[in-house]
Amino acid sequence: MLQRFSSGLARCEEITAAALAAAVTCLILTNIAFRAMGSPLYWISELAIYAMIWMTFLIAGAVLKRRQGIAVTLLSEFLPPKGRQLIGVWVDTMVLVFALLLVWLCWRWYQPLALVQAGFDIRVFQGQTFNFIYAENTSTLGVKKFWAWLIVPWFALSLSLHGVANLLQSLNQWRAPTAPTANSPR
Repeated sequence: MLQRFSSGLARCEEITAAALAAAVTCLILTNIAFRAMGSPLYWISELAIYAMIWMTFLIAGAVLKRRQGIAVTLLSEFLPPKGRQLIGVWVDTMVLVFALLLVWLCWRWYQPLALVQAGFDIRVFQGQTFNFIYAENTSTLGVKKFWAWLIVPWFALSLSLHGVANLLQSLNQWRAPTAPTANSPR
């Protein structure tokens, strides 16, 4: 069930990232047209940047779920199947450790409990924590930046889910007996 949920989430992330890639293209072309007419819309550039950032984080989670990232396989190519599987377990463990560390850092960054304790009063929150995450606006959109930055906690949680699913799959493969290959002694 965890594998299906993780794969489904990765598919949704891929679809959303593709839609954002199309949106970035349309935004840039629209901005080019307005600049050619002598009336640039600066907020379009900022929106395209945030769309590109979201697209990158979303597709990164999906790529790591599918294990399609760039990898150096020089060592693993010379190892027997169990050795390659062990390296896979180690890589999946490191991805999960990174994801959980990122969840923890996002929790410290956003400080949701302190915000609740401040009664969602941003000034009280800032005075107690010296954290100004909820007060800063984007340059031209006029939206609070923490909304744009929510992709980082999303990525952290999504990558944690994908990391757990991949690690469980790798551990199951590592524990399973391997069939002898043509080159292995019988």
